[in-house]
Amino acid sequence: MISVRDLHKRFGPTTVLDGIDLDIGHGERVVVIGPSGTGKSTLLRCLNFLDTPDAGRITMGDVTVDAAHATRAEILALRRRTAFVFQNYALFANRTAKENIMEALVTVQGRPKEEAERRALAVLAETGLSDKADSYPASLSGGQQQRVGIGRAMAIGAELILFDEPTSSLDPEWVGEVLDLMRSVAEQKQTMLIVTHEMQFAREIADRIIFMQGGRIVEQGPPEQIFDAPRDERLRRFLRRVTQ
Repeated sequence: MISVRDLHKRFGPTTVLDGIDLDIGHGERVVVIGPSGTGKSTLLRCLNFLDTPDAGRITMGDVTVDAAHATRAEILALRRRTAFVFQNYALFANRTAKENIMEALVTVQGRPKEEAERRALAVLAETGLSDKADSYPASLSGGQQQRVGIGRAMAIGAELILFDEPTSSLDPEWVGEVLDLMRSVAEQKQTMLIVTHEMQFAREIADRIIFMQGGRIVEQGPPEQIFDAPRDERLRRFLRRVTQ
């Protein structure tokens, strides 16, 4: 379903992605782990051109984009197949929860407002936020804001949802409700690529775990291999630090 070949990204003199090759199957849940600053978030952002890759090829369904020659039309076609859940929620402060979910349905997908509103209300019900439909982000808890962000991603029916450390900005009391919602999304066979520091959650939800360091994929495999029988010493050191 999704193919990434030889993806590169530099920021000034720093190489952040150094030749990433990655395939993700339909309905597969892939979790990316690794030290901070190793390119995990940049990988997600390059997949829908929030950050522009310097080189590489990305294929989603019938859309293939060569980073070196990408046109605006190709980038838009790629973005229509993805949804992004940000660390900091990225909600419009001047729109209600319902309106935040409706926005992409109307402006990107061109749906009538009445249809977009029905879809937004249905998603808010799925996320347990029906009573917050007319609330603005400032009146919502961090957990509620992130659930709206996930609802926004759910609403557009994207082929791939990219989750960039979705619990990292939350107070501890809100983490559980967001992880529970992500489990619910995963149960619907949604294709997901998740960057997270929640190791137990990664073990529970992932079909495959990728360990990145230095802008490269160092090791990947099912959770039991990665957590119980890691092969690479760098992965073993990382797990000792994060699971103590």
